[in-house]
Amino acid sequence: MRIRRLRKEPAALEVTAFINLIVVLVPFLLSTAVFTRLSVLELALPAQSAGVAQLQVNQLQLEVVMRPDALDVGDRIGGLIQRIPNTDKGYDTRTLNGLMVQIKTKFPDQTAATVLAQPDTPYEQLVLVMDAMREARTARDNEVVKVALFPTLSIGDAPVKGR
Repeated sequence: MRIRRLRKEPAALEVTAFINLIVVLVPFLLSTAVFTRLSVLELALPAQSAGVAQLQVNQLQLEVVMRPDALDVGDRIGGLIQRIPNTDKGYDTRTLNGLMVQIKTKFPDQTAATVLAQPDTPYEQLVLVMDAMREARTARDNEVVKVALFPTLSIGDAPVKGR
């Protein structure tokens, strides 16, 4: 008995629906990616064992404590440098920035500082204080130039007043 075989041709893939999906999806993804912007601040968290052994006498250990009524700028070794009371609008970041410029002229090699905030400090206020500590704007040759002050910032909890 003779066996008859059907000749089957390979089936063609239908990809037009997939191509239509890609044609619509790619411009949509590209248009939404343009409006997405991400800002990142690099922070260094303080060491768990930041004790007296790590402090050096000739080096500045700058820290700014954000209190509800003022900013306390100080040296961890030398104590309080200046207390900057709040203005009607909140923390006086302009005076803080001027003080950071003065401190930077005395310690030009120092790049690290610590910001100590209360647990209920608003995020926006924390970022404003950090920005005032990181850089300053100065005029040079009829141009406004950004100068780095203390770009390496650490964040921590403010000590309880009275201790």
